[in-house]
Amino acid sequence: MALTVLGSTGSIGRQALEVAEDLGLPVCALAAGRSGELLEAQARRFRPKYAVLGDETAAKALRIALADTETKVLSGPEALGEIARMPEADTVLGAMSGAAGLRPALAAAEAGKRLALANKETLVCAGRILLAAVDRCGAELIPVDSEHSAIFQCLNGNPEPKRILLTASGGPFRDLSAEELERVTPAQALKHPNWSMGPKVTIDSATLMNKGLELIEAMHLFRVPPEKIRVLVHPQSIVHSAVEFADGAVIAQLGSPDMRLPIQLALTWPERLPSIAAPLDLTQAPPLTFLEPDTDRFPCLAIAREAAASEKADCAVMNAANEVAVAAFLGNKLSFTGIPALVRRVMDALPGLPGDSLEAVEAADHEARRCAEACLSSIS
Repeated sequence: MALTVLGSTGSIGRQALEVAEDLGLPVCALAAGRSGELLEAQARRFRPKYAVLGDETAAKALRIALADTETKVLSGPEALGEIARMPEADTVLGAMSGAAGLRPALAAAEAGKRLALANKETLVCAGRILLAAVDRCGAELIPVDSEHSAIFQCLNGNPEPKRILLTASGGPFRDLSAEELERVTPAQALKHPNWSMGPKVTIDSATLMNKGLELIEAMHLFRVPPEKIRVLVHPQSIVHSAVEFADGAVIAQLGSPDMRLPIQLALTWPERLPSIAAPLDLTQAPPLTFLEPDTDRFPCLAIAREAAASEKADCAVMNAANEVAVAAFLGNKLSFTGIPALVRRVMDALPGLPGDSLEAVEAADHEARRCAEACLSSIS
């Protein structure tokens, strides 16, 4: 099996390369946004045929840096589609952050690849479009998120579920009051109690938007309506998710909070191979607790559930507004509680935009970002 990694310099991409190296998997292509120095180091280590940077200026510097290697440096969105379709790789790991990962994921599906998908936005913004391509082209879609990997494993060989139980750590602020949440700083929000993730996902985890996005993902991945997905706060992050069946039985997947486990499973399924991740020792595990999420203090989850019920581009609008809001919070231009407020404001301003094609989804994404930036300017 040969691998292409889209988003190789991010948290998931770096861990995926650790897994690939441990398993001895050849890497055909790597792609990143602007992290030229890290991509150069990865290219020298894994010797891919192609290295792609989204930023052309950074790509020019990388071409010079890798001139003594056989790796060809490309740039731009067309290059991402090219490496997603390249025949040398049978598996594409989609870990690019944001809406930039949408078109290359679709290209991989249309080429009939195994798509190991870590990019939430692809399914959130264009889930129906991607699934149609998977079905039409005989591709294989395997989730990388720990929660969706857990559900995937629990459903294997079982009948349609009565209900999916999607677990959430609750983030670092699950016990704070509404007043305390207003004073949360970016430095505090970036300290997740269980997981090591990139800044965007870490903030989304703190607001529970991450769980809202995952609810929409699960709806598409497992082809169930949103009302059949229940979110449970599970602070220990040991039960990664569970599935309830008609007879009342609940099957859960447990494991250490280490993303290398679901990454490896997505690459090797149906095989299970020894992993570099630490195994779970149940004798050392803390008591496992489960709580209902508080959508009054963390309204992003309720906003996402509302968007999930729409057949228009509401999910794409919500996702784009959230990306702008999180960036503003990290830049100290918006409060923590201002994140859901901005998302709600943009969604109220842009109801019912069409989302029946990739171009329509991208147009909705663009309009939502414009609207969010305008709202930020008025706040400032």
